[in-house]
Amino acid sequence: MDTAFLITAFVTFFVIMDPPGLAPVFAALTQGMSAQRRRAIALRACLVAAGVLIAFAAFGESILGFIGITMPAFRIAGGILLFLTALDMLFERRNQRRQTRGEEDDHDDPSVFPMAIPLIAGPGTIATVILLTGQQPGWEGFALVVGVMLAVLTLNFVFLLGASLIDRALGKTGIVVVTRLLGMLLAALAVQFVLDGVRGFGLA
Repeated sequence: MDTAFLITAFVTFFVIMDPPGLAPVFAALTQGMSAQRRRAIALRACLVAAGVLIAFAAFGESILGFIGITMPAFRIAGGILLFLTALDMLFERRNQRRQTRGEEDDHDDPSVFPMAIPLIAGPGTIATVILLTGQQPGWEGFALVVGVMLAVLTLNFVFLLGASLIDRALGKTGIVVVTRLLGMLLAALAVQFVLDGVRGFGLA
C-alpha cells in the first residue's frame, strides 16, 4: 500500500470537497427544515455524490467523451447552475417558495442539486478522481481511490449534520446575513467555474 499516495489523495479530496466550508452552505440551503429532514438530505447528497464519483473513477473521461462533453464544458455548465442557486440565496427565492408550498415540500430538496452536484461532486472533484485513478491503474488503485473518497465523504456527512448547530448558534437574523454572504461567495465560485471552462477552451 502506497502510504504517500493515500495521504496525498486524502488531502486532495478534503481540500476540493471542503467539508467545513460546505456546512454553512448546507445550513443556509436547509434553513427552517427539521433535523430529521436535514439528516435525510445530507445522507442523500453524500450517497448521490459517491455514486457519481465512483462512476467517474471507474470510467473516467470516457463517460463525458462518449456523449461528446469535454471537462471545460462541464465546468461551464456547473458554474451556470451554481450561479442560479447563488441568486436564489441572495434574493431569498428559496424561502419564498418554501412559504408558499410548505417546508416539507419534496420539490425544494437541495440534496441532488446543488449539494451533491456540483458542490460535493463538482468538476474539481470529478477531475481529481479521474486524475488519481489514472495515477494508480488497476483494481487495487481503483479501490484505494474510492476508499479514500468515501472516507472524505463520511467526514463531509458529519460536518453537514453539524449544520443544525450553526443554525441555532446564528439564529434567524444571523442565518439571513450568512445566506447573503454565502450567496455572494457562491456566485464568485460559479463565475470561477465558468472562467476555468472558458480557459480550458483556450479562449482566455
